[in-house]
Amino acid sequence: MGLFRAKWTDQIHEEWISNLLKHRNDLTLEKLTRTKNLMNEAVPDCLVRGYEPLISGLDLPDKDDCHVLAAAIHCNAAAISLST
Repeated sequence: MGLFRAKWTDQIHEEWISNLLKHRNDLTLEKLTRTKNLMNEAVPDCLVRGYEPLISGLDLPDKDDCHVLAAAIHCNAAAISLST
């Protein structure tokens, strides 16, 4: 068994794709969608679903991060890896 199990949500995918499209003119939605699909295929059981009801009960300094915490709580994550 591996050292960790990567988890993410469709909403997390939407965020990174949107941010890359804003800042990287050399990338296209088609290329990034392919990457997203390859990520989902490469990591078994990676997508977290059913976390959405938890979002409204969370209070973070950046409200836009509540969906990440809700997903982590829902799948009993031991840690959250953040990128800057």
